[in-house]
Amino acid sequence: MRYDFASDNTAGMAPEALEALAAANAGYARAYGTDDITRRAADLVRQRLDFDVEVRFVFSGTAANAIALSMLAWPFEAVLAHQAAHVCTDETGAPGFFGQGVGLVGLPGLSGKVDPRALAAALEEPEVGHRQPPAALSLTQSTEYGAVYTCEELEALITPVKARGHGVHLDGARLANAAAAGFDLKVIGRLGVDALVLGGAKAGAMCTEALVLFDKSLARRLDNRLKQAGQTASKARLLAAPLLGLLETGAWEAGAAHANTMARRLATGIVEATPWVLAHAVEANAVFLRMPVAAHRALNAAGWACYRFNDGSVRFVCSWATTEAAVDELIAAVASVSG
Repeated sequence: MRYDFASDNTAGMAPEALEALAAANAGYARAYGTDDITRRAADLVRQRLDFDVEVRFVFSGTAANAIALSMLAWPFEAVLAHQAAHVCTDETGAPGFFGQGVGLVGLPGLSGKVDPRALAAALEEPEVGHRQPPAALSLTQSTEYGAVYTCEELEALITPVKARGHGVHLDGARLANAAAAGFDLKVIGRLGVDALVLGGAKAGAMCTEALVLFDKSLARRLDNRLKQAGQTASKARLLAAPLLGLLETGAWEAGAAHANTMARRLATGIVEATPWVLAHAVEANAVFLRMPVAAHRALNAAGWACYRFNDGSVRFVCSWATTEAAVDELIAAVASVSG
């Protein structure tokens, strides 16, 4: 079975990340995030965002998302999110676990983008003692369906949420792909996002994710919270180093740009070679195809790992490591099962 397009998690570490990890492994350094490598990586995150933020490096996006949401809502409150968001469909209740009961309310919207009308309706619902009222909004950039919010779209969602005094979280597991597609990272803090998860794993940085707090008041006893959650690395430099390597060399953006380019090549090739249509526009590094069940099974049987997603389409994801040759092989394989 080939896992080239099953997920961007199936690719290994990017060379720049691996080289930075090897360099960080030499000699001795202070532990628990007080080392120079961790400091440099955090400074580069601040530079990319053009904002004075608190930064911590953790082992997984699930933990980063859940811990961030636990800061924005009390246990008797809820977080609004797209119904297909990772926090709603793929984190096994982690926000509720870390938030000691924090609820999730799924909202509709095309291609993973929250519909502003649905958000307005949720915000306007009367508060009663029998259900959890919303206290925060969680957004994903790029979305689970590979869409990229514009600054204007984000502003339209964030403004009414902030007007009510609620918090805003941004899941940026594929933020590099959004940036490579033209999204300006420097607007995130100015839009009113309180907590961001800046993704490293899908960009080629082993398992590293950066928990970024624009609202620095949320950082009170943050290190205690992370320690209790098992997210404090003793050899923190080895966690921060791969992301440092990507950011220092520009490979964080370059690898994502390559992945986006490969996704467009794949989408174009499949549409030209088959009678099938795309389920969503290709704006980042994912391709979603309306493929019959029998054809999908035949493709799996031919040795290509790909999965049917929440909306019934079949997803293919490109990464920093995707090659043109692999894209062309997949196009031929898809065409072979389309007859």
